[in-house]
Amino acid sequence: MSRARIRLATAVLAAALAMAGLPASAFARTAPATADAQHRYPAHPQAETIRQIPLQGAVNVRDLGGYRTWTGGKVRRGLVYRSDALSRLTPADVTTVAGLGLTEVVDFRIPAELQYDGADRLPAGLTATSRPVSDLGLYATLVGAIASGDPVQQERMLGGGRAEAYMRDIYRTFVTSPENRAQFAATLREIADGRGPLLYHCTSGKDRTGWLSYVLLRALAVPEDTAERDYLASNTFRGAYDAQVRAGLKQSGRMLNPDLLIPLQEVRTDYLDSATARMEADFGGFYGYLTNGLGLDLRTLAKLQARLVG
Repeated sequence: MSRARIRLATAVLAAALAMAGLPASAFARTAPATADAQHRYPAHPQAETIRQIPLQGAVNVRDLGGYRTWTGGKVRRGLVYRSDALSRLTPADVTTVAGLGLTEVVDFRIPAELQYDGADRLPAGLTATSRPVSDLGLYATLVGAIASGDPVQQERMLGGGRAEAYMRDIYRTFVTSPENRAQFAATLREIADGRGPLLYHCTSGKDRTGWLSYVLLRALAVPEDTAERDYLASNTFRGAYDAQVRAGLKQSGRMLNPDLLIPLQEVRTDYLDSATARMEADFGGFYGYLTNGLGLDLRTLAKLQARLVG
């Protein structure tokens, strides 16, 4: 997007947000231009420490709070959590999760994932809300490739850039699929309604979960590069575990070249770019995706700001 188009989009957005009583910089993609604004809103209000929730049965559990915004505020901690699947939690993990005071857990996994990995293990009285977001058959493809034990078939399915292309296609459906958009929108509305701390997750906590986290942070006026860093941090939190998975598959003889899985295990900027480019093409940008794509009105966006930014 050109700088002129960014300025135009920001001006239009500022007028719309003014009607809702939100600060005009709430969704800005670039730093304010004036020296006074740069003093009030630092060009890089980042370097915040990500708060991981250490568990034995899940590796990518985090508090989404702590990030600073262009509006001079900070995303409150203890209200929204993102994670990978909670089906392998130990009793000690369940106790730790109970301490978060969650009132809702949203599970983006599809039925095949639930059948294979099992339902979430949660504190007594807490049941996950199933809100499946399509993976375009990736999970079944991955299981089939590994189960075949055939290196030629695995290369044919995942090699030659095919795994990366598959991931880019999945990210585009976060924007293009009405069903997927409805699941994300329902979760954002529940967060805005403020019933209590909420956690959402998928299997690895990096793609469906990563996209919604990116969208939520941007909606709260967290700088775009900070939201992207939160997205990419899954590589840090999942790196050691995913390497162990690959080593185990090679040792067991099920995969001659388990590195074929790396594009599926990682998050990458070009995956995120595939979604944002589709967002630009279909909805004219981020604000259009929020309002027309997800159907969030200005009142809901204002409620998100009021509840999560302090």
